[in-house]
Amino acid sequence: MKDAFGLPQSLLVLGGTSEIALATARRLIARRTRAVWLAGRPSPDLDRAAEHLRGLGAEVRTVAFDALDPAGHEDTLGKVFAEGDIDMVLLAFGTLGDQARDERDPQAAVRVAQTNYTGAVSAGLVCASALQAQGHGSLVVLSSVAGERARRANFIYGSSKAGLDAFAQGLGDALHGTGVHVMVVRPGFVRTRMTAGLPEAPLATTPEAVAAAVELGLRRRSETVWVPGALRVVMSALRHLPRGVFRRLPV
Repeated sequence: MKDAFGLPQSLLVLGGTSEIALATARRLIARRTRAVWLAGRPSPDLDRAAEHLRGLGAEVRTVAFDALDPAGHEDTLGKVFAEGDIDMVLLAFGTLGDQARDERDPQAAVRVAQTNYTGAVSAGLVCASALQAQGHGSLVVLSSVAGERARRANFIYGSSKAGLDAFAQGLGDALHGTGVHVMVVRPGFVRTRMTAGLPEAPLATTPEAVAAAVELGLRRRSETVWVPGALRVVMSALRHLPRGVFRRLPV
């Protein structure tokens, strides 16, 4: 069960090699979390992530999980929940894709959409149902400010995150009053392996900063968290710019 501040004792990470997810797990382990499941494709990176968290004092188990295999989500994730209550699920998988390549290759674009949106809808609903059945828990969904308004530079990725964000907000409304808390996290540009080599955007942040924001959001039982917080004002302004003006911005 969660402590008085809303922090979990048990954590399931969907996307077990995500740098943001692992920074969040480290922070939560330092506070209270003792049991962690890392769900992801079997790989040396997943094994190393598990060993690292074990070294911090947590009991860590891995489970084979593929966002692109929604038919297997109910069985795979159901086995995790059958082992005991999960206080928090962190939905952290996703792919940035390559905008220029994906525009030329519709199947590559579809893969981005299936990973970031379709896979998340499937896994999110399975986990939400399990959390509701146990009567408590938090589902934390890593969205992105890219979903706030489609940009020429990454509209394929941005559109998939827009769908994910809308889904998570609606799921939060559906679960209101059930004991299950849904929190949408909207980071801006985060310095990770996924963004290495890309031009850095203003207000760039780090996995550790996102992890700190997730912890604060859990304590406050927030429904939406912006990282950094200033992006809430920035994106509100950008969202309402006339389209002709928006097209000319260097964003």
